[in-house]
Amino acid sequence: MRGVIYYFIAVSLIGAAVCGYDKLAAARAWRRVPERTLFFWALVGGGPGVYLTMRLIRHKTLHRSFMWGIPAVMALQIAIIAGIYNILYTRGVL
Repeated sequence: MRGVIYYFIAVSLIGAAVCGYDKLAAARAWRRVPERTLFFWALVGGGPGVYLTMRLIRHKTLHRSFMWGIPAVMALQIAIIAGIYNILYTRGVL
């Protein structure tokens, strides 16, 4: 169980770092991070890090795909995790 928590913390931190780098790259006219990369980190479990960083540094907050998409990805992940937990709990695995 701890491994799963550490995984989500790690990918959230990576997602936050990627989002922060993209903000810096935008300000300094460097090569930008593709939007699909930010969505990738959200899809693999880094949604909280990406979303909180977006809100804190005001990055991509005008993009509807991010403001609705990242929370939707997180909600779907929570539903999947809850479903898996429920199945394992009712079968006596947990």
